[in-house]
Amino acid sequence: MSIHEQLEAIAQELLHEFEIDTPPVPVELMLHRPKDGMWEEVDINQLSGTFLSVRDYYSPRISVARLLARHVVNCPWGQMRELGNLIPNENTLNAFARMIIMPQEMVAQLRPATRNSIAMSMHFEVPEEEARLRLQELERLL
Repeated sequence: MSIHEQLEAIAQELLHEFEIDTPPVPVELMLHRPKDGMWEEVDINQLSGTFLSVRDYYSPRISVARLLARHVVNCPWGQMRELGNLIPNENTLNAFARMIIMPQEMVAQLRPATRNSIAMSMHFEVPEEEARLRLQELERLL
């Protein structure tokens, strides 16, 4: 199994832990209300404005997804799954955040006509550029 496939499986496992099966994935709520054995509760209202990107209407959500991904990697739950070894750099972390906010299973459920960056942006509440990147990552799997 490739690293990409392992990360996809771990992202899906995380969503199952939180009992999430439909978009948009509530990354803010996940960060704020972690399951036992994960991270300490995070109050996103306390984050500085410079943390959240506002280039696009949905940019703050992808910023929060990246913060969530960091917490998942560093928490006991993520350490048990050796995420620190699977995610060696910022690019891989960003890809993992996209896996969480636009899970492969949910993307696969979309009709082929709606598997484009514009439709996915609205469906998953993410910036179009992030949806485009996610589609490229899933190109060979869908």
